Amino acid sequence: MEDRTPSPAPKASTEPLTVKEMLRALRETFPVFAEYKPLAIGIDKQAMAIRPDFDKKLFKSAIGLHTRSISYLKTLQNATHRFNIDGTSAAPVTPAQQELAAQQLREHFKLGAEKRRAEKAAAEAVEADHERMRKLATLAEKFGRK
Repeated sequence: MEDRTPSPAPKASTEPLTVKEMLRALRETFPVFAEYKPLAIGIDKQAMAIRPDFDKKLFKSAIGLHTRSISYLKTLQNATHRFNIDGTSAAPVTPAQQELAAQQLREHFKLGAEKRRAEKAAAEAVEADHERMRKLATLAEKFGRK
């Protein structure tokens, strides 16, 4: 059976300074983060008990970033149980929580599609403007005074 216990606190003083560094530290320390398993409600207290050296503000921001990630939301929408920091099963995932994850994914992909459409329209407008300027330059060259 695989050992699922969290890694002990590192001896070196390489404290995470950014949210992304904190998230990387969480994924290295706790397998439930690395595997994008649905987290138990109150997992922040469990993790802080094991790693009190983590900066609380960075820690909360990193958890927020993790739980809004596409991988986490995809896992959550199909999951049946949440997991404690040690990988053991916790409370079940409710249908309402699954639906919320699915809704957040739909919104994310909808916003991404809208952004791509806007970028494409802007690129086409720039290209049309360049084409118009090229035609005007051609006409000016053709009919301009010498």
